[in-house]
Amino acid sequence: MTMSFFQRMVLFVLLMSTTSVMMAQVKFVNEFLNIGVGAEAHGKFGSVVATVDDITAGYWNPAGLTEIDANFQAGAMHANWFGGIANYDYIAFGKRINEEKGSFAALSLIRMGIDNIPYTLNLISPDGTVDYNNISEFSAADYAMLMSYATHLGSKNLSIGGNIKVIHRSIGSFASAWGFGFDVGAQYRKSNFALGASVRDVTSTFNAWSFSLTDQEKDVFQQTNNDIPVSSTEIALPRLILGGAYFGNRGAIDYSLEANVNISSNGTESGIASGNNFSLDPTLGMSIGFNKKVYVRAGIGNIQRIINDTNGSETTLEIQPNIGMGLRLGKIKVDYALANVADVTGALKSHIFSVVLDFNKRR
Repeated sequence: MTMSFFQRMVLFVLLMSTTSVMMAQVKFVNEFLNIGVGAEAHGKFGSVVATVDDITAGYWNPAGLTEIDANFQAGAMHANWFGGIANYDYIAFGKRINEEKGSFAALSLIRMGIDNIPYTLNLISPDGTVDYNNISEFSAADYAMLMSYATHLGSKNLSIGGNIKVIHRSIGSFASAWGFGFDVGAQYRKSNFALGASVRDVTSTFNAWSFSLTDQEKDVFQQTNNDIPVSSTEIALPRLILGGAYFGNRGAIDYSLEANVNISSNGTESGIASGNNFSLDPTLGMSIGFNKKVYVRAGIGNIQRIINDTNGSETTLEIQPNIGMGLRLGKIKVDYALANVADVTGALKSHIFSVVLDFNKRR
């Protein structure tokens, strides 16, 4: 029996994923790419895979790029994470390629970094004295470049898209890694309903690490009973995100409600449903708009089973809420989100700001 194009693609993905697991050690890797971009999406806890329709679709679901209501669009985001320790920055721009097919191409750049880290490996001089002049600073940063393309498939109700992504991670001047991977996605819209699917790292994403340490630095590692790092390879396994949404309007009010489920082959003990090689993490987001100018948003996610500190056999269910708001002012859209609202200490709250700018709006 002759295989269809779709069947060949499925077989190719399965073969590539199996080969990836056999070739290298699987680890939790590239976690900075699981944070997400755009304050609008963060306000709904990332529950946007079925409805995302702006430049941030290049990250969440590239198929959504076909819904952009402009011939050229740009966007940017800044956020402080972990109480301001880490900075997360994002910028993207894209252009419509074909009006009839809805084809759209985009380029997204992401950086997450911790800067001004004291480098104390040379704090103690060879003669045993402490010399604070030997303290320098370095940065630990992760970078990603996503090249995206999307188009309608047959009917304008169905869109497909994909990413080619290049990853660079660096720790000062003594450690760096390069990675390469693919994402694919699809969206289907009909009346007041939308469905979406996104597969990240569809063929698995490899990170190849290399290290550059001086003999003196290696001596310090050995004297302090630390392992000297060696070149290695990390793999990010495929992750499937499915979403369904309902949206509509009543007079001057428009609304949307979307549920997503993140299915990962990296099992976690704390997931709402998990095993050794499987975890399922649901999220829920909603948005209400007034006169298509002012929007309020809310979302929940990061649903986990937390082990009781005093009784290890008992667990409690923990849910993280996010909230947000947005303003549409002609060709510009400004959004804000507050992540981890339930953190009473304030140490884990994150303020997220983003902007999207349209050029040559279509209607």
